[in-house]
Amino acid sequence: MIDSQDPSATARADQVSATEHDVIVVMANVPDLALGKRIAHVLLEEGLAACVNLGAPMLSMYRWQGEIAGDEEVPLWVKSTRDRQQALCDAIVRLHPYDVPEVLVLPVSGGLPSYLQWVVNETRLPLHD
Repeated sequence: MIDSQDPSATARADQVSATEHDVIVVMANVPDLALGKRIAHVLLEEGLAACVNLGAPMLSMYRWQGEIAGDEEVPLWVKSTRDRQQALCDAIVRLHPYDVPEVLVLPVSGGLPSYLQWVVNETRLPLHD
């Protein structure tokens, strides 16, 4: 994903330093691939995510309003930062058709430093072109 020969992939003086505490992964499920792509595009266009992975459809089993239910869903894994967390979660809820969409924020305890820095750089405010 990031070319180590690309000078823009390395930290510049105007970039903040990433730590594992800056980066988060947000998990969500959506009812179909089309909606997953739409949400991914909005999150990326609004600078709320550096990367969104859309997984293969899977069966989700759950309890809803006292009943056991099951539906096919597409998982989303969104890489972002704590600074963008609230706006990211708000956007998913705004774009999602479920009454109570799954939105789970997971801390990142480590990773390749250049990847963590890339996530921070791509989600910094103010947004860049």
